[in-house]
Amino acid sequence: MKSLETTGGRVKWYAVYTSARAEKKVAERLNSIGVETYCPTREVIRQWSDRKVKVQEVLFKSYVFVRLKENELFRVFEVPGVVRFLYWLGKPAIIRDEEIYVIQTWLEGDEMEEVEVSGLEPGAELHLKKGIWKDQRAIVQEVGKNGVKLVLPQLGFVLKAKLSQLFYDTPH
Repeated sequence: MKSLETTGGRVKWYAVYTSARAEKKVAERLNSIGVETYCPTREVIRQWSDRKVKVQEVLFKSYVFVRLKENELFRVFEVPGVVRFLYWLGKPAIIRDEEIYVIQTWLEGDEMEEVEVSGLEPGAELHLKKGIWKDQRAIVQEVGKNGVKLVLPQLGFVLKAKLSQLFYDTPH
């Protein structure tokens, strides 16, 4: 991936919706025609019948981020597998550089120490105190045996976190 510095404010990040399970291939094809892309992935272990395998799993299913000037947006449709842009208020949604940076930093982050978590209920409001999401307000959407789904309203997305990675306090 190329540098995330904005040149003169004219080049912006956009989210492109792709065909199912075509994210990596679309990103590769877009890069080959000179379009800067970011397709965040994470390494996961998959259990097959006879073995465990490490695979790179796409973080945002059916989405690839592209960085273009507004007058070049049509270029993404030169690539098979691109369906459409993600729209906001009738225009292709602009993703801020800071949001891409947060995703990158989170994916590259160090493991955090384990903490004891109890008493979390759906609807509870939390204030995250450490890590890449520091100082963010979060609302518990779902609590599972090994993880929690948090809504981060300021950033507009849902975060799945392992309980051992979550540092928080409840607002007073």
